Amino acid sequence: MQINATSIRVGNILEVDGALWRVMKTQHVTPGKGVACMQVEMRNIETGNKTNKRFNSTERVERVTLSQREMQFLYEDSGQYHFMDMETYDQITLGRDMLEQALPYLLPEMQVIIEFHEDRPLNVQLPQTVVLEVVECDAAIKGQTATGSYKPGKLETGASIMVPPYLEAGTRVKVNTETGEYIERA
Repeated sequence: MQINATSIRVGNILEVDGALWRVMKTQHVTPGKGVACMQVEMRNIETGNKTNKRFNSTERVERVTLSQREMQFLYEDSGQYHFMDMETYDQITLGRDMLEQALPYLLPEMQVIIEFHEDRPLNVQLPQTVVLEVVECDAAIKGQTATGSYKPGKLETGASIMVPPYLEAGTRVKVNTETGEYIERA
């Protein structure tokens, strides 16, 4: 499926020069002179090599069409992550490299969508938001206002997050999985 270069998003699988690439980062660049472009950091699915590529904003790229299956994360065993298909109860195992962006928010029994290309798993999509518990955070500083100031905290998955000063350890919070930012108390 051909898409405009400005529609490239993190997690997309692109076919460039006959190889499949997973998009890791994107940045829309508008120089003072010339044509705007998309700066894309991609990782080759076969070899694991990373590359940066610029696409003109008018250029079209081939986005690979993937089939999606809803699966449940079961458990992790020495760097291997086990998932179960919710319809057929088939289980698959994925390596840590495929889940690097999902790991900070992945908990057992979580429902995720795994994208397949010709029966080969390529991508894991988390829900837009997840509810996690803050297990540790600094104490609030007296006189600090609630607006605009945040303190570091740690989620039950081990991920770091910035939370408002009034939150304490043990509070459940809603987190945006794309940006890793605190949204609200759950």
